[in-house]
Amino acid sequence: MPRVKRGTTHVKKRRKVLKQAKGYKWGRKKLIKLAKTATTKAGAHSYRDRKNKKRTRRSLWHIKINAAVRQHDLSYSKFIKLLKDKKIEIDRKILADLAEKEPKVFEAIVKIVK
Repeated sequence: MPRVKRGTTHVKKRRKVLKQAKGYKWGRKKLIKLAKTATTKAGAHSYRDRKNKKRTRRSLWHIKINAAVRQHDLSYSKFIKLLKDKKIEIDRKILADLAEKEPKVFEAIVKIVK
């Protein structure tokens, strides 16, 4: 079998890692060993946090709805139960958006529920 020199693939691999590490501080942007670990960890964190973002957004919707409903003498849990009892199927994202940007529409929903 002929000999295979791996110079080009080796350099390509290193260049790819350094490109991903662009903008990192200190040696992590220019030293291969440090850049490799930094990009691996960054990838793991970004994967995990893409999942966590959904969780934090949902909790933010709860907070917004609760704040808006409290002005109408209700709690969040009672409001959600009343919505379910009246069979009004508006998801929390839309409710939070209405509570923040369209308070009159949200107030109408609360009156319907009460």
